[in-house]
Amino acid sequence: MDIRRLENKMGTSYYSVMSRSFAPHMLTRAGHRPPAPAAASVAFLGDLALTRARVHELCGQARHRLALTVARAMQGPVIWIAPGWQAGQLNGAALPDLIDPARLLFATPRRPEDLLWTMEEALRSGAAPLVVADLPAPPALTPVRRLHLACETGASTGNVAPLGLILSAGTGGAQGVESRWSLEPRHRGDDARAWELARLRARTAPEARWQVVPAARGGLALKDRASLGEDV
Repeated sequence: MDIRRLENKMGTSYYSVMSRSFAPHMLTRAGHRPPAPAAASVAFLGDLALTRARVHELCGQARHRLALTVARAMQGPVIWIAPGWQAGQLNGAALPDLIDPARLLFATPRRPEDLLWTMEEALRSGAAPLVVADLPAPPALTPVRRLHLACETGASTGNVAPLGLILSAGTGGAQGVESRWSLEPRHRGDDARAWELARLRARTAPEARWQVVPAARGGLALKDRASLGEDV
């Protein structure tokens, strides 16, 4: 993916520090990308994992915190796509407690139709291990299928098998995603800060809930677990 082409076409803005560290990952010395390693999983919280080369949906009030938790569990640049017309953005002052800001490359398309286009191009490039798209509404089945195909292309021709995250408000609802996860604030008893993580949908795992609490250095940790619908 040609970052300059994206910027010229869409008026996209980027972290300047990221532009220098991102470019070397895109092409080898000969100008060709080596084959990416076989698709695997990213363990992001305890033994909970997300399959690479697939697109997953994160929803709930704390979906941005969950996306940054996934990013913490990975290495390399993170492409973060958000609407350019949206007033609320990630809090830059709080980022250093959660992730190295130099890893983040922000893209802010100005038209709704360019959000998924940007994500698709980023995944197809296989240049970044994680691509996050903060969307105003969950996408339909056909766009999600295109994103899965872009992941597969990136995994076969890029540097890495990319992982795609769609962020949706409320309870989500993107069709055809590999899995859907929700993170909501839950204050229980003596826990002044706690969250409830729910796996709402997955192709190969049952629905389940976990209580999540703060961990060292801005991280999160699992406290306990119960099946979906039970109190934790």
